[in-house]
Amino acid sequence: MTTQPESRDRTRKATGPAGTGATLGRWFNATNLRHDAWNRIRNSAERVQRGAAGRSEGRLRAEVVEAFDLLEPIELYWAFPGKHVLADLRKRWRAGDAETVAKGADRVVRLLASDAYRRRDTTGRSSPIEPESRAARTDRLAIGLPAESRPYFEVLVVGELSAAEEAEVRAGLLDLRRDEDEFVYDVLVVPSLEDALIATLINYNIQSCVLRYQFPLRAGRRLEVLQSYLAPLGPHDVAERLEGEGIALGALLRELRPELDLFQVTDAPIEEIAGNTRRAFNRIFYRQEDYPELHLSILKGVNERFRTPFFSALKSYSQKPTGVFHAMPLSRGKSIARSHWIHDMGRFYGANIFLAETSATTGGLDSLLQPQGPLKEAQEAAARAFGSRKTFFVTNGTSSANKIVSHALVRPGDIVLVARDCHKSHHYAIQLSGARAVYMDPFPLHAVSMYGAVPLREIKRHLLELERDGNLSRVRMLMLTNCTFDGLTYNPERVMEEVLAIKPDMIFLWDEAWFAFARFHPTLRRRTAMATARRLRQRFKSSEYRERYQAWRERFEREGGDGCERRLDERLMPDPDRARVRVYATQSTHKTLTALRQGSMIHIYDQDYEQHVAEAFTSAYMTYTSTSPNYQILASLDVGRRQVELEGYELVQRSIEMATTLRRKINGNPLLRRYFRVLGPHELVPSAHRPSGIEEYNDAGGGWGPMESAWQEDEIVLDPTRLTLHVGLTGMDGDTFKNLLIDEYDTQINKTSRNTVLFMVHIGTGRGAAAHLIEVLCRIAEELDERLEDQNEQDRRIHEQKVRALTEELPPLPNFSSFHERFRETGSSTPQGDMRAASFLAYDTEACEYLPLDGSLRSEMERGREVVSAGFVTPYPPGFPVLVPGQVISEEILAYLKALDVKEIHGYRPEYGIRVFTEKALAPSD
Repeated sequence: MTTQPESRDRTRKATGPAGTGATLGRWFNATNLRHDAWNRIRNSAERVQRGAAGRSEGRLRAEVVEAFDLLEPIELYWAFPGKHVLADLRKRWRAGDAETVAKGADRVVRLLASDAYRRRDTTGRSSPIEPESRAARTDRLAIGLPAESRPYFEVLVVGELSAAEEAEVRAGLLDLRRDEDEFVYDVLVVPSLEDALIATLINYNIQSCVLRYQFPLRAGRRLEVLQSYLAPLGPHDVAERLEGEGIALGALLRELRPELDLFQVTDAPIEEIAGNTRRAFNRIFYRQEDYPELHLSILKGVNERFRTPFFSALKSYSQKPTGVFHAMPLSRGKSIARSHWIHDMGRFYGANIFLAETSATTGGLDSLLQPQGPLKEAQEAAARAFGSRKTFFVTNGTSSANKIVSHALVRPGDIVLVARDCHKSHHYAIQLSGARAVYMDPFPLHAVSMYGAVPLREIKRHLLELERDGNLSRVRMLMLTNCTFDGLTYNPERVMEEVLAIKPDMIFLWDEAWFAFARFHPTLRRRTAMATARRLRQRFKSSEYRERYQAWRERFEREGGDGCERRLDERLMPDPDRARVRVYATQSTHKTLTALRQGSMIHIYDQDYEQHVAEAFTSAYMTYTSTSPNYQILASLDVGRRQVELEGYELVQRSIEMATTLRRKINGNPLLRRYFRVLGPHELVPSAHRPSGIEEYNDAGGGWGPMESAWQEDEIVLDPTRLTLHVGLTGMDGDTFKNLLIDEYDTQINKTSRNTVLFMVHIGTGRGAAAHLIEVLCRIAEELDERLEDQNEQDRRIHEQKVRALTEELPPLPNFSSFHERFRETGSSTPQGDMRAASFLAYDTEACEYLPLDGSLRSEMERGREVVSAGFVTPYPPGFPVLVPGQVISEEILAYLKALDVKEIHGYRPEYGIRVFTEKALAPSD
C-alpha cells in the first residue's frame, strides 16, 4: 500500500542514514514528509538569517540539519529538486550562507506546492534559486486551469553507476531534447532494485523506466517509511521473487504500475534473453546502441498514452468550415447565432461545444454502433488502460451498460444470482430478460441503517442448494456490486475461484460503477474485476497451479468428499481444465474519473466472447445505444482515459491521502467528536469477514493499521476514499443533515442513511474542499453547542428522544422474503422467481389494487392473506428495490417501510398506497 501507515509507536524515531531524530508519527505518506521537511528548512533558515540569537539559533540550526538528514534518502527518488540541489544547499548551509539556503528552500517549497516545476524546464539548473521566467508563472484561468505548457515527466534509470557515469547518462538523454518535442522530461538514476520499486511508488512523475545491465537487489539504509512502500508486493521477501534481476524487476513494475513504459539496456547475448522478457519491456536495447533511439522510444511511449483519437478528431472537425444540411439545427451553433432570444445559451457554453456538434452519420467522426476509425482506436486504448480484452463506450450511463451485458448473456429461463442491494438497473435487466432471479441478502448493519455486502458463504449456499435441486446447469450469471456505494469491497479473486469450483462456466458481472479509479492504484487494483480475471487466467494455465489443485483435490476427497456442508466451510479450488474465465465489469467513468455525465464503459475479459457472445453482444449494444450518441460524452471518455494512464496513480494516491487526513482530523477533533464520527472498518465490516482484525484507518493509537494486509487477505474491506459520517448525535437524520449542508453551507453529497451521510473523496477533491468541510462541521458543532445550552428542559427532552431514535431505536433491516408461488417454478425447492411474468400480469389493471401502509395492508396481512407486490418499490436511501414484482410483503418489510422517513420512494404513491396483486389474480388457474 503506498499510502503509508503512521508509526504504531508515535514516539519511535525514523532511522535515516544520519540517524535523524524526526518522528514518523504524523506521517502516512513520504511525500507529505518531504514537503514538511523543505518547509522546515525554509522557515528555520529564514529565522537564522534574520538574526535569531542564543539557544534559539542553536535549535533552529539543529532543525535545518535534521531536515537535511531526513530529505537525503527521500530526494534520491525525485529528479526535482533531487539529490543534487539538496547537496548544493547543504554545502551552502555548512558554509554559513543562511540567506541562499532560505531563498533556495523557499523556491523549492513554492514550486512543489504549486506543481509549477512541472510546467517549466528545471533540468538545466544546478540550483532552484534563480528567478522564474514569465512563462513559468502559475497564473490560472477562471476555472483553475494552468497556463499552456508542455507536459513534464521523469525517466527512471536503474543501474549502479558512478557519479561520472550517471552524469553521462543524464547528459546523453537530456541533450537530445528539442523545443519541438511534445513533452519535456528529466532523468532520475537509482542504484538498486529496491530503490527502483520505491521510486515508482513514491514518485508519480515517473512515466518511463530504463533498466541497465546488472544492479544490486538491496537498497542502502533507508527511512522506515520508504521501506514500507514495498508492502504492495506481499508478505514475502522481495529477494525471493527476483531471479534474473532485470526481467523480474520488469514484471514487478508491470504489476505495480502497469501503465509505465519499460525499456531494458543489456549487454547479454541475444540468445540468453530471447523469449525470457515475458512481455515486460516495450523494447530491448543493446549496449552498443546510442541514446537517440532510446530518447525517441521514451517520447513515443508517452505519446501512445497521450493520444486521444476521438477527441483529436472532434477538435479537428470543429475547426473545419462546414455547410450544414443534415439534421440538428444546433450544429455549428447555427440555430443560436440566428436567434434573437437564446444568445445567453451560446455565451454560457461557449463556441466549441456547438462547433463540435454534428450528426452521427456525417463529419468523418466514426459511428459508435459500428466504429472503424477514431472511436475504435479510443476504445482499444481504453481496453489497454483498464486491463480488459475489449472495452465499449456507453453514453447513457451504467444503468444501460448493465442492461446491455444482461441482454447479451442471459436468456429466458436462466437463473441469475443477484445481490439484493444491486442497483435497480440489474433488477430491471433481469425482468426484461425473462431470467429467474435468486436474491442473495447482504449482511445488515443495523446500527447505521444500511446494508453491507453478500458473504461468500451465502453465495456458495445458494449455488449448492441449486445444485442439490438439479438446477445448477441453469445458473448463468452472478451479479455483485464492487465496491458498494458505501465503499464495501469484495475479494473478487476469492469469490470467483470458489464459485468456479462449483460452477466452472459461471459468468460474472461486477458492477464497478463506483470503482473505476481503483485500476490505477496497486493496492486497490487487485480487487478489480479485470485485474482479477487476467490473474486467474494466467494462474489456471500454470503447471504450478495444476500441481496445487491436484494435491488439494486428493486431500479434499480423502477427508470427506463433496458434501454440501464440507464445501461451505472449505476454501475451494476450481479445476483448471474446466474453469472458464468469463468476467464483465460496468463502470460509471463519470462518477469517479473524468467524464461528462452518463459517460460509462463496459470492460470484458471473457474467454468465450468471440466464439459465443460477440453477435449477441453486438445486438444488445445496438438495442440500448442511441443512433445519435452524444459526441461530447465520447470525447470526454477518451480524454479521461488519457488522464488516468498518465496521472491516475498520482490522483488516486492523493485522494487516499486526502481522505486519510479528513478521517484523522474529524475523529481527532474534540469539538467534532461530540457529534460526528467517521466510521471505520470495524463498524462497517463484521469481524467474521475481517480476519486481519483491522479496526481503523489511521487511528490515533495504531496509525494507518494493517491496511495492506487487509486488502490482501480479508473477504470484505472498506474503500479508504469513502467517509461515512455518523450524524445521529446531532439529532438530525441523514436526509435532514444533507439538506442542511446544501442549503446553508453549499456542500453537496449523494448518499445518506437514517443516521449517516457519505462523503466521497475523489480525484477532483482538493485541499480547499477538505478544509471547507472541516470548517463546516465545526460551525455546525458550535451552533449545536449553543442551541443545546439555550434549550429549556422540554426542548432538551425532545432532542434526546431524537438522538435515541437515531442511535438506538432504529428500524429493522429486512431480508428478501420470497416470490409468491404463482411466480415460482412448480416442484422447485430453490427460491428463483419470474419477475417478468409478474410485471406483465401487473399490466392488467384489474389484477391490481392499492393498499395503504397504515390501514388495509396491515389488516389484510393479519387475516392471513399473502400480499404480493405488483411492482418495484425503491426508497432513496437505500436506493435499491425493497420490493420487486411478485415478491411477498413480509412483516419485516412492512415495518421497515412504515419506519422510513425519506421523501423519495419510487413505485409508492402515498395517497394510494402500495400497488399489489388482487387475490383473484393470484388464485391458481383451473
